[in-house]
Amino acid sequence: MRIVVLGAGFGGLELTTRLSAALGGEVDIVLIDASDTFVFGFSKLDVMFGRSEPAAVMHPYGDVVKPGVRFVGTTVRSIDPEARRVETDAGSFEGDVLVVALGADLDPAATPGLVEDGHEFYTVAGALALRDVLPRFGGGRVLIAVASLPYKCPPAPSEAALLMHEYLSDRGVRGDSEIALTVPMGAPVPPSPEASEALLAAFAEHGIRFEPNRRLRALDPARKVASFAEGAEIPYDLFLGVPVHRAPDVVVAAGLCVDGWVPVDPGTLETRYPGVYAIGDVANVGTPKAGVFAEGQAATVADAVIASVRGQGTAVEYGGTGTCYFEFGRSLVARVDITFARGKPPAGRLEGPSAALAPQKAAFATSRVRRWFGRS
Repeated sequence: MRIVVLGAGFGGLELTTRLSAALGGEVDIVLIDASDTFVFGFSKLDVMFGRSEPAAVMHPYGDVVKPGVRFVGTTVRSIDPEARRVETDAGSFEGDVLVVALGADLDPAATPGLVEDGHEFYTVAGALALRDVLPRFGGGRVLIAVASLPYKCPPAPSEAALLMHEYLSDRGVRGDSEIALTVPMGAPVPPSPEASEALLAAFAEHGIRFEPNRRLRALDPARKVASFAEGAEIPYDLFLGVPVHRAPDVVVAAGLCVDGWVPVDPGTLETRYPGVYAIGDVANVGTPKAGVFAEGQAATVADAVIASVRGQGTAVEYGGTGTCYFEFGRSLVARVDITFARGKPPAGRLEGPSAALAPQKAAFATSRVRRWFGRS
């Protein structure tokens, strides 16, 4: 059996690791990604604020050496879901099972003015650019805005605001600055009221203005003003944006998307094409677009493939459970355990924020690096 996995993020790495551990040389696993390194999403904030060196957060895919797994660094050019075949710059690959885990692409150009006068912090390039910009910022109006829904890692904009407060305070220019955060929903983290309340309390404590239900329309570089669909305008000296998210063009061209994302069976993660699965940010599963949920979805697909190879019947369905850590500044970290069960509202529990949870967050990352790449 050959399994072709498109995308080596949380989902692709966890899936191939589990398949290799269970099946080893019994199957041929091809893992394809256009990048040559993996970076945890939260590490981009560390790079942006100068808390980590770029090289320390980049994990080369060349280190993925596992029985039965072959990594191919190339760009996917087309997907034929009926034939379970993909065309890439490195040739054609066809599988008995095809897993689409290509994530969500960012589209800064979808918001007029963002490319010309704004900064994004959701890519390594964007974080590196801000790493150079921030030391030169002498204070002023900082505006952090989410362009549209859905977007990856829902707590990240709130983390950026709190870490910006810490960064400007440490540089002695917080008194000369204002920080505002706008989001197109009613709370910082809608699925977790407890987490939202904790974040709102932190915003109030640190003088961060939070404006919910704001849909970003455009930036006016000449006036240094951001405009919103509701008619409001907010001035800025430094703009940090979370760009519009879209399914990758190659996934859209394959006819896999409905209403922008790939619909799947919420229990099995299978698409309408037999033997073709979609996991992670590219899929419409009913959970947030975050790595920890992609990891859980990968476990479900791995169990299904293993059960099929061994003739063991039906595997356990996806439960929609995940754990997210997020930063409050000053080494304070919160943890949310949350479940998105079908037909029920999200159920979760907040722990922290506290300094005691910082080592847990670090261990979360190091354990994945060890499991996926075979090192700490």
